[in-house]
Amino acid sequence: MVRGEPLADLLPLEEATRRLRPFERRYVGLRAIPVRNVVGTDSRGADFDRDFLPRRPDIGPRWRQVERAYPDGDFPPIVVYQLGDAYFVLDGHHRVAIARQRGMETIDAEVTELRARWHLGADADVVQLIHAEQQRIFMEESGLDRTRPELCINFSRPVGYIELLETIQLHGYHAMLAAGRALEPSEISASWFKEVYEPTVAAIRRQGLDRAYPEATEADLFLSVWQRRRELMPETGCRPLEEAARQVAAAPRRGSRHRRGALRPLRGGAAAELPNSP
Repeated sequence: MVRGEPLADLLPLEEATRRLRPFERRYVGLRAIPVRNVVGTDSRGADFDRDFLPRRPDIGPRWRQVERAYPDGDFPPIVVYQLGDAYFVLDGHHRVAIARQRGMETIDAEVTELRARWHLGADADVVQLIHAEQQRIFMEESGLDRTRPELCINFSRPVGYIELLETIQLHGYHAMLAAGRALEPSEISASWFKEVYEPTVAAIRRQGLDRAYPEATEADLFLSVWQRRRELMPETGCRPLEEAARQVAAAPRRGSRHRRGALRPLRGGAAAELPNSP
């Protein structure tokens, strides 16, 4: 899907729950919900598109029947699951379709809320579901879900989570050599966050990289600085992260040719879509 084009498909509830793995479910009750936030379905993606327009001609008779039954829009409540700001219809697809056609702002719904680590937006698509899944896997496999459960690390591309996990694993290898014993993932991730990630982010901010590349995420910038530090090692040894951040920050100011190469991806990964990157 090209960014800016209409979102053609309703989000499938099964795929959303499989990727996000909600950890809590609770019945909220009857409430008025924004019609524009109803963007998913439990099973009828082949019947309605993202705007709840029918995809099959045989839906028309049922549509007209519901329209005649509720000319004033006083529908019985629909039944939905809520994930973040997005609602998934279990019962009431035709009512949502008519509400959309009539320009209604809200519709009554029986709501069951599903809570997950990733906050799903009402404009979410399948790509965002993939991001959410990769973030969840990263948090679980790194051990950060236990040591920093509130942490929210985001990338512009899902592959960034895999590459960031590799930096934690590398840190863990050296940490175990230094300790002379096996370390738990939670010990490694806590050490990595304090000794590697936080100092790098601080250097990024001091050098103004976050201002130079406002569309890049903090984690995108971390990988770019980390990669630059690795590039410096064969020539100058293991240089401080501050120096790597300074070099990345200085490159855009030397002209457009350098600006395009200022932030390079780690093996073609997360930084590939950073502003002005190759």
